[in-house]
Amino acid sequence: MERAILVGLDLKEPRPRPRSSLDGADYGAEESLQELVALAESAGAEVIGTILQSRPRPEPDTLIGSGKVQEIAHWVEAEGADLVIFDHELTPSQQRNLEQALGCKVVDRTQLILDIFARRARTREGQLQVELAQLNYLLPRLTGRGAEMSRLGGGIGTRGPGETQLETDRRRIRRRIRKLMEELEAVRAARAVQRRRRQEAPLPTAALVGYTNAGKSTLFNRLTGAHVLTDDRLFATLDPTVRPVVLPSHRRVLLSDTVGFIRKLPVSLVKAFRATLEEVTEAALILHVVDVSAPQAAAQMSQVEKVLSELGASSTPRLLVLNKTDLLEQQDPDPQAWLARLAGDQAVPPERAVAISARTGRGLDRLLAAMDESLAFDPITTAVFRFPAGDASKAGLLHQLGRVISARFDGSDYEIEAAVPQSLKLRLARYLVESC
Repeated sequence: MERAILVGLDLKEPRPRPRSSLDGADYGAEESLQELVALAESAGAEVIGTILQSRPRPEPDTLIGSGKVQEIAHWVEAEGADLVIFDHELTPSQQRNLEQALGCKVVDRTQLILDIFARRARTREGQLQVELAQLNYLLPRLTGRGAEMSRLGGGIGTRGPGETQLETDRRRIRRRIRKLMEELEAVRAARAVQRRRRQEAPLPTAALVGYTNAGKSTLFNRLTGAHVLTDDRLFATLDPTVRPVVLPSHRRVLLSDTVGFIRKLPVSLVKAFRATLEEVTEAALILHVVDVSAPQAAAQMSQVEKVLSELGASSTPRLLVLNKTDLLEQQDPDPQAWLARLAGDQAVPPERAVAISARTGRGLDRLLAAMDESLAFDPITTAVFRFPAGDASKAGLLHQLGRVISARFDGSDYEIEAAVPQSLKLRLARYLVESC
């Protein structure tokens, strides 16, 4: 296990602009550094200490000042640290300068998140997406890796202009990036075909989104009976999963579990996971899952809304799902007070927010009912059907996909009155007697 020192930078503006609690003002440098601790532990590192420096602006050469660099260097030597992780994205030159000054490996927040993604990706698609993001991150950082990356040297066959290993590596990486983009475009095309087939069914799709570790996968398992990995770690699951859910009206909806968002999510990851995140942009309903017990719940909600806006999904209907209320009761005896406060902070009408506990199952009936009301797709209507005795098996669809109100058998035909989705009524149009 690598021993790591974590470094954060608190930029103090000369005249701080006023901010609301939702644009991240209350999610300061200290909270971001604590989140970096959780990320480092998720990557398998042992955090032996953290340092937070306040500066009016970043230092161009090392991000932090020379005095702080010397202080960290002494700490690295004294504690035998293997790794220093910075909470800000480092430029290639800053990373090289810091590694030379500290005498150990230096990574930034982006590289750390990429490492976690590489560990957790299980499907071929996820591995392609992560590799693409890693190569885009690595490409500008090849310069200055030392003379060992050059094939120029003494001896027969090495004189003349030749070609540096750096140039070879760059060309190889660019070629691999093009290959990965072609493969991911094929994945995107296949997903589009699958999506069109689902739309022809027709089955609407609801997408679970939220800050990482908000409990999306636990909720997904509860609603669908799936066995997606759940763990108290950031980015425990990456690969998207789609399963059907039966609503109280007996309509079916496809529920997709997506990758969790996080503050300072690398742009390269958002671009690489475009094929996966399209499930969010194409959804008929977004379930925004929030860890209501988190101290920074409002700021996390704001961050997710920001990413949704960048994805072009800001106008998609959504439900605010306030999760982990079982933990909240230990701090606040009235979860409804938190529900009203957070829903009000996010400018979401109270009827669009539902308080639940995915772990205990409390409130899931209210969530399913809210999903039913929010999905205008495939509306429910009441109709009367008549089935000849030879086609009685068709009547089973009314029991399976609709709600039977009354049924009678007159000796030759079955007559059934039921509340059914429009798609089912069209499917059984030949047996339709009356629409109520």
